[in-house]
Amino acid sequence: MAGRVVVEGTFKVRQSGLVSRRHRTPVSTYTELVNSRREWIELVLKPWCRVARLTDLKRAALEWEDIAGKVDPKVTLWTWAWSRFPDIVHEGLSGVDETHAVRITLKNGAAHVGYPNNRKSEGGRLFLLSIESTGPGRVAEIGPISIDDIAHIERVSS
Repeated sequence: MAGRVVVEGTFKVRQSGLVSRRHRTPVSTYTELVNSRREWIELVLKPWCRVARLTDLKRAALEWEDIAGKVDPKVTLWTWAWSRFPDIVHEGLSGVDETHAVRITLKNGAAHVGYPNNRKSEGGRLFLLSIESTGPGRVAEIGPISIDDIAHIERVSS
């Protein structure tokens, strides 16, 4: 059923998860304004972040205050973008979750296992501290890995 459209509130939600605005009369109260903004964030902005390419995410980061208001893009844009891979984010925390080892499978078939480095991972580029065999007492850093190159992320037992 590709292209199927479901109407939710004032937005049309496509099966792809992307949304378009339906025609609606302007809001007239503060409460309607706040609700409209929250609805737009949940139904348009967050889903867009989950599917947008890195180049578009970087463009959005430059204009983030105009798009999303006075919020830190690391807390919103990049966390929402990484949430396309649920095993690398933690609800309520910004950035990537460092507490669990993950297996990153790239679109070219290569795979890496390690712990995400939230401090170093920024701008849609992921760094891992490898737990793969690198020798006794040695830890290798893997990255940067572009969000566009990642096919799948799953948690693994360390």
